[in-house]
Amino acid sequence: MNHFNGKNIVFIAKSLDGFIAGKNGELDWLNSIPNPNNDDMGFIQLMNEIDAILMGRTTFEIICGFGGEWPYSKPVFVLSNTLKKIPENFNEKVSLINGRPQEIIEKVYEKGFFKLYIDGGRTIQNFLKEDLIDELRITTIPILLGGGFPLFGDLVQPMEFEHITSKVFLGQIVQNHYRRKR
Repeated sequence: MNHFNGKNIVFIAKSLDGFIAGKNGELDWLNSIPNPNNDDMGFIQLMNEIDAILMGRTTFEIICGFGGEWPYSKPVFVLSNTLKKIPENFNEKVSLINGRPQEIIEKVYEKGFFKLYIDGGRTIQNFLKEDLIDELRITTIPILLGGGFPLFGDLVQPMEFEHITSKVFLGQIVQNHYRRKR
């Protein structure tokens, strides 16, 4: 599905046991390793590579709840079939989009955005089901949550990825970068 040299990248953190949020949606464990110098762990590099961000509604609501400055300089598309309008203070920063993953990709490509950061658990799972993810950049925090929202869900068939690099941050956090074998 690599139209126009498009690329869909997942950049996300997970626990050792594969969860991206705890049993009650908690995310505090993401900061369980002290990061005194605020290492961005590849986030700025990712932002320089992409044209736009596609995120699920739940992820959007979590980011809105953080308060502070909006963390993105790129256009953000929020996927939702239920949300009808964006909160006013985010109107300039965010657009609503809906449909099936392939339709969403086509709508975003039509707007001239081809390198996309795909974010949000359900969104990532849905895009993987339709084989619309080209790269996985997965940062593993050394903690077992014992339950929560898993990064991966059921797939129609196995999907092979090739390993590109592994980096260690803060002496404990491992980030693996994979590319979809096609």
